[in-house]
Amino acid sequence: MTDVVLFNEVECDNGKKIGVITLNSPKSLNALSGDMISLLYPQLITWQQQQDLVAVFLQGEGEKAFCAGGDIVHLYNAMRNKISTENKVKDLSTNTNFAPEIEDYFTQEYKLDFLIHTFKKPFIVWGSGIVMGGGLGMLVGGSHRVVTESSRIAMPEISIGLFPDVGGSFFLNKMPNGCGLFLALTGASINAADAKYCHLADYFIEQKLKDNFLNQLTKISWQETNADNHEKTTVLLHEFEQNSVNELPVSSLEEHQTLITDLVELQDLTAVINTILKVESEDKWFIRAQKSLKRGSALSAQLAYSQLQRGKGMSLADCFRMELNLAVKCGHFGEFHEGVRALLIDKDNSPQWRYASVEKIDGEILEWFFESRWSLQAHPLAKLA
Repeated sequence: MTDVVLFNEVECDNGKKIGVITLNSPKSLNALSGDMISLLYPQLITWQQQQDLVAVFLQGEGEKAFCAGGDIVHLYNAMRNKISTENKVKDLSTNTNFAPEIEDYFTQEYKLDFLIHTFKKPFIVWGSGIVMGGGLGMLVGGSHRVVTESSRIAMPEISIGLFPDVGGSFFLNKMPNGCGLFLALTGASINAADAKYCHLADYFIEQKLKDNFLNQLTKISWQETNADNHEKTTVLLHEFEQNSVNELPVSSLEEHQTLITDLVELQDLTAVINTILKVESEDKWFIRAQKSLKRGSALSAQLAYSQLQRGKGMSLADCFRMELNLAVKCGHFGEFHEGVRALLIDKDNSPQWRYASVEKIDGEILEWFFESRWSLQAHPLAKLA
């Protein structure tokens, strides 16, 4: 069997090393599997402590995708016999038949994401091609985040009955006013210019320059301190970006910023959704966003709206703890299972969502999603800090 992740320590001219990671499952668009995570996490721990290794470079195999998201087909199979059919909190609260695979996968994924966010050495992520869901969780955590002319980035969880996780409660709130909410509700796909505009990426570099960039990394006069090495990485990336700036596409997010800003001034989620759907536009990008919102899960929209409100001011670690609870409960409630079925299993694109609109969602059900299954001390992510 081919290794799903490839690790390589590249020698630099001054004797230091760069750790190069390649997600190696191009047929699945490098979807982040549990096996990948179990390889990535311990290797990064080792490299963080390895004195002669000065930086990490993470990429995806093939031209199509960096990482198209989590391995949700595996999660679908795990959920199959664990779904609750209840719609009342008292019944949901007494039903403890949760799928352990769901808790384990998201726990390990969020631990990996948090490690990338807090990695002390330069961590370069080359986000070319498709970058969705779990892929974005890794990209956004890097200290130096690169996008290319082929980058297509999205958090499309509204289409599968989930919510924008992998730290979305944190990084969506760091975007220009309203952009995080708009992307969470519509699952809109964005390009490299959008990614830079909304702080998901730092540098735009043409894909054809990647090999040269890797080569130039080995020429850097690496130092003993992480601060110096971060600065040297930044300088090199800026040099390469200067040779790519004329290829940067137009940002649709920036073009629609006035409308998006107005959304956050509205009083409730119903008003936000109605405002987006009522816009008359000839912009194909905006029309696709409207369609995704209209066809998506009302429960996902409500969870996304609520998580962003609650996530304001939260630490990254607390956001991951909140999201793990949400993810486990989504796996139990059934909406996530139905969304994956319709999109990837039966492929009928006709999900039977539980709620026709956000107004139909019982407030007690919403609160159940946010009530933690664990005490703070017993939380699987209790040690994140």
